[in-house]
Amino acid sequence: MDSKTNNGETPEESQQEQTQNQNPLPIIPTASISLSLSTLLPIHFLPPKQITSSPNKIKIPSQIASIANLSLSSSFPQAKASFKSAISANPLQSSLTVNPLRPTNPSGAAALRRAAVVWFRNDLRIHDNECLTTANNESVSVLPVYCFDPRDYGKSSSGFDKTGPYRATFLIESVADLRKNLQDRGSDLVVRIGRPESVLLEMVKAVGADAVYMHREVSHDEVKAEEKLEEVMKDEGVEVKYFWGSTLYHLEDLPFELEKMPTNYGGFKEKVKGAEVRKTIEALDRMKGLPKRGDIEPGEIPSLVDLGLNPNATMGQNGKTAANASLMGGETEGLQRLKNFAVECKAKPNNGFKDGANDSIYGANFSCKISPWLAMGCLSPRSMFDELKKSASSMISAASNKKNGGAGTTDTGMNWLMYELLWRDFFRFITRKYSSAKQQSYTPACTGVAA
Repeated sequence: MDSKTNNGETPEESQQEQTQNQNPLPIIPTASISLSLSTLLPIHFLPPKQITSSPNKIKIPSQIASIANLSLSSSFPQAKASFKSAISANPLQSSLTVNPLRPTNPSGAAALRRAAVVWFRNDLRIHDNECLTTANNESVSVLPVYCFDPRDYGKSSSGFDKTGPYRATFLIESVADLRKNLQDRGSDLVVRIGRPESVLLEMVKAVGADAVYMHREVSHDEVKAEEKLEEVMKDEGVEVKYFWGSTLYHLEDLPFELEKMPTNYGGFKEKVKGAEVRKTIEALDRMKGLPKRGDIEPGEIPSLVDLGLNPNATMGQNGKTAANASLMGGETEGLQRLKNFAVECKAKPNNGFKDGANDSIYGANFSCKISPWLAMGCLSPRSMFDELKKSASSMISAASNKKNGGAGTTDTGMNWLMYELLWRDFFRFITRKYSSAKQQSYTPACTGVAA
């Protein structure tokens, strides 16, 4: 008797077919995985193919992530970890970075800014300039800019020149020297007459810069200029990075918050007695070049006439240059004066003046004659302190030992210089404290616009 069922199959064949349906052969998924991965990964990442032929039509997973959910142990046990890491690092799965990479990313040149603008203010120097050095280290290209702000010239409400001809001449010479020093290092200085917030905005747009680097200042008008610059740069999405470089002691190193600063010099001097002076920053030997985009012209350095001043005002009644106009502005001249001053201190012994002072160090009118270069930022207080400390240490030590019977104390010697520089620090910090209710506090430069 025929034992087949109505559909022509025996019970054993029917059971075998059901078993096959429950456990299909893995050839189709294996081929699918192999083809999908070969389109995503380099060939040398894949093991030798085990399939000699493939179906005409293979279903490719619609999402790359679905491959990671399939088991690879049956076909490629030796490459399981490699496939997982390669798939997760696939660039198609990563979102694009809109903002430029920052220097904290250790990916080499790609971590640098496209371009940065450095706004020179009262820091007309290359040496000990944290603002310039940081911009150079963090950027592919750097655009140094100086602005002759028209608001700093002309007549005041009292009828006097806001900037007199002597100071203006000294400033013009300092800007010219800064340009030369930048050119010697492969850069240049862009000079404009105009309001900084307008000039710098124009420069930022022209070169495609994404940050402006600048030193903080302390007076009311200078702080207002910073606020206006922040507003226009914020609208453009450009970061503003602030630095502090106008005092002997760094603002961040003060042993008190600026709001709690003593209002008298004695209290201030006592508070900072244990603070340390930061090391000076070496001048750059070579600078990044100017941005290629924008084709910015360096511009001419203005004359006194261009600034609305009378050039004859610097002449004496006899037609010769006045004595006050004999000082040459600029970092180069300032550093040379500082070296000469240090040599003079070392060459002449102490004559018994109070606090180890030396009558020769003051020169005419009881002045060391360094102040103009400090005021323009052609010299930094830290570099002045370091140079004199190195050059005059032997003289001061000998004078101190002689005065104290060979014992020597720390209350004499360098204190005369410290007193002078500390007075300068005191006035700048106290001015900063009260210059702006909006920006009384200071935060490090890395915080950007909110600094």
